[in-house]
Amino acid sequence: MSAITSYLKSLALLELLGGMRVTIGYFFKPKFTIMYPEEKTPKSNRFRGLLALRRYPNGEERCIACKLCEAVCPALAITIDSEQRDDGTRRTTRFDIDLFKCIFCGFCEESCPVDSIVGTDVHEYHMEERSESVITKPQLLALGDRLEQQLAADRQQDAPYR
Repeated sequence: MSAITSYLKSLALLELLGGMRVTIGYFFKPKFTIMYPEEKTPKSNRFRGLLALRRYPNGEERCIACKLCEAVCPALAITIDSEQRDDGTRRTTRFDIDLFKCIFCGFCEESCPVDSIVGTDVHEYHMEERSESVITKPQLLALGDRLEQQLAADRQQDAPYR
């Protein structure tokens, strides 16, 4: 008996009619389209965008080449080479981030003891060639220099939580 009823239901196309009912229901609801270049969607204050390297107010880079960000990166997207200076401090000679590997988890930002690597709210970027997927140290420092005022204000706002 159940085989006969299932055959009659399939013949009546009840599943198709149920799907069409859902489609027609959404057809008459108001749309939530955002005109992207003119209108921006609100971002969470926990949003992690493109990474940048910061400098101290005297112009010296903050990174002390401790390589904690490289060690904690689950995607192995960060590559750091360092050397010791004449004054005994270590600084990076190479700081590369592969954006194809990076999962923007924020572990590098959390592990940095000197607040050198930070996540910005920049999410509008593109690459035309595969070689552009690796962001080098000069590019990271230039991005940090360009956004330093905003990054410092964000850090000041988050200070009670650090």
